[in-house]
Amino acid sequence: MRLPRGDLVRSRTAVAPADTLAWALDADHTGYLVLEPADALLGGDDDACVLTLVDGVPRLAYHTGTERGGSGALDDAAGAGPYSVDCYAVERPAIEAVPDADQLVVSPGAPAERLAGDAALAERACAAAPPGWTDEDAAPADPVEAFLADEERLDAIRDRAREEARRKAREWDLTDALVDDEN
Repeated sequence: MRLPRGDLVRSRTAVAPADTLAWALDADHTGYLVLEPADALLGGDDDACVLTLVDGVPRLAYHTGTERGGSGALDDAAGAGPYSVDCYAVERPAIEAVPDADQLVVSPGAPAERLAGDAALAERACAAAPPGWTDEDAAPADPVEAFLADEERLDAIRDRAREEARRKAREWDLTDALVDDEN
């Protein structure tokens, strides 16, 4: 992920980044956060998670060590604390110009949930998010997640499988072995 150069406005060490995420939300911070595990600082590894924020609401995540984006980046950074957390301010047009690649997008509440374990903060972030940024508004980027989220499609597949099982049971004269009431 290529980011515009930002101005460092805050730098902290934290066990979990809940305080920084809450500060960013309360301050309507626009820019990005760099969360680097303390062991990466000592070992010199490139193992940081970068989160972009618009008005304090997380939008994109990228893990520099694994080069994964989105929820995968959050998973790679979760539990790695304590963290060194640097907050950079960037003008809104510049941060909004960062490509919104599907593989980088995170739910507004995901960083609070996964990195800080703070459900209340996650709810606040989701409530502050613009329309279209929440999980309810957006379809999952992963095809398997999209398939599993389609309840109607799954119900239709189950119904077809049950009917096929009934048909085979009748064909093989095994209707007494059926468990459900629809023989």
